[in-house]
Amino acid sequence: MRVHLVLRKMNITQIRYVLEVANSASMREAATRLYITQPALSSSLKELEEELGILIFERTNKGITLTGEGREFVTYAQKVVNQYEIMEDRYLSKDKGKEKFSVSTQHYNFSIKAFTDVVKKNQPHHYEFSIHETKTKNVLEDVRTMKSEIGIISFSGVNEAVIKKLIREYGLLFTPLMKRETYIYVWENHVLAGRKEISIKELSDYPCVSFDQSDDSHFYLTEEAMANYNFQKLIKSDDRATSMEIISELQGYAVGSGMLSGDSAILKGLVSIKLKEEDPLTIGYICRKGNTLSSYGQDYVEELLKYKEI
Repeated sequence: MRVHLVLRKMNITQIRYVLEVANSASMREAATRLYITQPALSSSLKELEEELGILIFERTNKGITLTGEGREFVTYAQKVVNQYEIMEDRYLSKDKGKEKFSVSTQHYNFSIKAFTDVVKKNQPHHYEFSIHETKTKNVLEDVRTMKSEIGIISFSGVNEAVIKKLIREYGLLFTPLMKRETYIYVWENHVLAGRKEISIKELSDYPCVSFDQSDDSHFYLTEEAMANYNFQKLIKSDDRATSMEIISELQGYAVGSGMLSGDSAILKGLVSIKLKEEDPLTIGYICRKGNTLSSYGQDYVEELLKYKEI
């Protein structure tokens, strides 16, 4: 009697399935996004788990959740997919002849201005550039996995040690550009808009609008000062336009570095007030250690250095 051995190897499709399920509320939702049937998705995931000899997802009557081994697998899976997409884009894309350049940044207008200045300076005929305005963790991961060539991040006294530790572990280099004191932003018609200085306690009647870092494990990866302050009223948003709307409509405020550019339409209407409590932000850029920057990367750094204060 012959015994037929079936050798399977996990593939990029299965890895993408895992990531989609991990980021979905249910298996049904993931299957819908992937344009496959739910049984086909479940079968593919089970085959992968059997091949790896681990349980990636815990299945219960209440739904599906990642196991401890599953969370570790997802960490590696995301890096693999990022790397695959970079190679796919470079060698298999129909647009592979286009110039490529990508930046990831926390929510700083000067980083966007530097990006647009690079495009204006070079005026390439065929290009596909990207700028990702995103969470702290994503900025670090994007540069680590080469999704982006350069990232813009900041840290305060509260999270400096954590951010610097991650920078070292990820094999990145941080170059400081500026150190900014702490301000709050309110809409120009706010009752407090005429103040030159204010204490955080005086703002207790108003909601603080904070950028949502909910994918991160704790507040130490926030991009804002006063991260460890216990705000009585807090609204989290992951979109700048939405944040501005909330600040305007609810007489709220945001904590920031005091940098307001008159050239940015989205920031028009905001005024900054110096905060009495001190939690200065150090803002700079990161790149991969030992990596040679492209000509666009070099031009971008050159534009960033125009803002350098330290």
